[in-house]
Amino acid sequence: VQLQASGGGLVQAGGSLRLSCAASGRTFSWQTMGWFHQTSRQAREFLAAISGSGGNTYYAASMKGRFTISRDNAENTMYLQMNSLKPDDTSVYFCAQYLSGVGTKLEYWGQGTLVTVSS
Repeated sequence: VQLQASGGGLVQAGGSLRLSCAASGRTFSWQTMGWFHQTSRQAREFLAAISGSGGNTYYAASMKGRFTISRDNAENTMYLQMNSLKPDDTSVYFCAQYLSGVGTKLEYWGQGTLVTVSS
């Protein structure tokens, strides 16, 4: 399985970005996927997840309302729409694939895409 995250860049505070995660190598529509970002302590913090069908979504409380996770199984791609961005959102964002559902092992990771939010 290969995951390729993209869509990061420089944006002003209050702006929006849409991140993409293109997947290959396994039946994408079966897999629960998630977005994470890197904290100042280099840990990867959960942001959002989506079930294989897209029918169930999960968010970190701090992100709900500003970020929206979605997927297009026909295109083997997952998205993270980020609105009302703040300088504190500056980070490297990663996509990952769960072994099974949310809370199970994160089996595969993308390489990360950098988001920089200027004040």
